[in-house]
This record gives sequence, structure tokens and C-alpha cells, in this order.
Amino acid sequence: MKINQIYVNLPVKDVQKTKEFWTKLGFSINEQISDERATCVIMKDDSIYVMFLTEEHFQTFSERPVPKGDTTQVLVAIALNSREEVDQVVNTALENGASQHEEPQDEGWMYQNSFWDPDGHGWNVIFADLSQFPTE
Repeated sequence: MKINQIYVNLPVKDVQKTKEFWTKLGFSINEQISDERATCVIMKDDSIYVMFLTEEHFQTFSERPVPKGDTTQVLVAIALNSREEVDQVVNTALENGASQHEEPQDEGWMYQNSFWDPDGHGWNVIFADLSQFPTE
């Protein structure tokens, strides 16, 4: 079996603010499946999407409560093409209402920076050069 698409569903307080936040970071929106209850952010054309749903709409998909306050349900990692892109996305996120998750980490072969988005979801943004991965 081979998965051809992935949709990550996350609850948010304000769909319009979320849409504006992610477009400022350089991501596109699939308007065809977005409305006042949800916005679909395209992370990778034709394969990876994040559905940001109002908390009320999100609740229709699960009988479990939406986490409130300072809880972490999931940390999402996205890989970009360079260290510069990583810092650009994180810095833009911070300028637009996100907060720093942890300080950047440089492992030589992998660089990571991270943020909490305005709704408190954790995003690890990485660049990895597997040709530089230590063999010992």
C-alpha cells in the first residue's frame, strides 16, 4: 500500500486569522475545500495538506474534547530545502503572532528551528542533508 495524500486536521479559534498567518509564511490555500469553518493549507502540492478547522467543526470529527490551555497533542515537523528557508519561515511566523518553541539546533547534517503557531500548535521546521549523516 502506498499513501498518495495526507491531511492533518488541527483545531483553531479563527479560520480567517489562521489562513492569513499561513499565507504570510508563503503557503497556498486550497480554496475549493475551504470555507468559514475550515481552511486547507497546501504544504506540498498534490500530497500534503493541513486542514485547520474551527474548534466547533473539529469537534464533529471526534467525541474527544479539544485540548485547552498549555497542552501539546502533536508536534508537526516540516522539511524545507535549506537552512535559510527554515529561518525565513520561522522568523516570518514569529513576526506574525507565533512564539519561539525552542532555540535553533544545528546537528551539522540537520538544522532545526521551531515555533508555536497562534493556536498553540507546535511546528518543527527542518533542513536535513542525509549525505552528511554520521556513519558512526
